[in-house]
Amino acid sequence: MPSHNLKRRATTLVRRPQPVAKANHPHDEPELNVQSTTVPQDATKLVRQLATVPLFKGLEPDILKPIIALGHLTSMRAGAFFFSEGDDAERFFVLTSGRVKLTQLTAEGHQVVLAHIGPGDAFGAVGAFGDPIYPVSAETVEPSIALAWTSVTMQHVVATNPTVAINAVRFIAGRLHDLQRRYRQLMTERVERRVSRALLRLVRDAGRRVAAGVEIDFPVSRQDIAEMTGTTLYTVSRLMSSWEDRGILGGGRQRIILLKPHALVAIAEDLPAS
Repeated sequence: MPSHNLKRRATTLVRRPQPVAKANHPHDEPELNVQSTTVPQDATKLVRQLATVPLFKGLEPDILKPIIALGHLTSMRAGAFFFSEGDDAERFFVLTSGRVKLTQLTAEGHQVVLAHIGPGDAFGAVGAFGDPIYPVSAETVEPSIALAWTSVTMQHVVATNPTVAINAVRFIAGRLHDLQRRYRQLMTERVERRVSRALLRLVRDAGRRVAAGVEIDFPVSRQDIAEMTGTTLYTVSRLMSSWEDRGILGGGRQRIILLKPHALVAIAEDLPAS
C-alpha cells in the first residue's frame, strides 16, 4: 500500500470524529451546513479584497477577475465546519467575512487552537500544494462567507501564473516561520508571557475601539485561550482573573476588553512593572 494511503487511513482511524447528533464538541462529527453560490458578475469588492491576500499579491485586476470567477462563495453558520481534520483536501478558501478558528486534535484527543483567522485570510491551501488531506479543522466562530476553489483549479492557477507561484512559496515560508516562532515560545517562555502574547495577537487581528479600551471583536472563551497557548483552563482562568483584578482586562462571558494595553505588553515582553 502506498505511504500516503497509509497516512490517510491512519489519520482517519485516529483523528476523525465519530458521528453524533450535534457538533458543539470538538469530538463530535461536524455539521457542514454549506450554502454555495456563484460569484456575482460585478465582483469589484472581491477583487479589492483578494488583492490584499498574500497568494494574489501583485496581480492586476484583469488577471484576478478570471481567477475569482472560477470560485464559488460558500456561506456557513456559526459553529459549522468548512472542513474537518482528515477530510480530503478538495478545496482552497479565502475568508471574505466572519471569523474561523483552525484546530487540531492531539493523539490523546485534546483540541489545540492553532489560529483565528479573519477576512482576507486564506486557509485549506494544502490541497492546492499537493497534500491529499486536511491536517486541521476549520470551524466558524461566527456566521462566515468564503470564496472557495477546487484544489485542482488552484493547482492549475499556481502552475500557469508565475506571480502566484512565487507568492505560494512565500506563503508556505511565512507559515513555517510562524510555526517555528510559536514552538519556540511554547518550549521556552513562561505561561504568563504565552497567554499575554495570545491576547495581544487577537487584539491586533480583531481588535476594535470601545469606550473602555480595545475589545476582541468576536466571542473567545478562556478555554480557547488555553487551547491556543498549550496550557490548562485553570491556569488561564487564574491569570486572567488576576489581570482583571489589576484592571488590565475587562469584559464578561466570551468577551474580552483590553483596558491597559501597555501593562499587557510589559507582561508579554517580560518588562519590569511600572
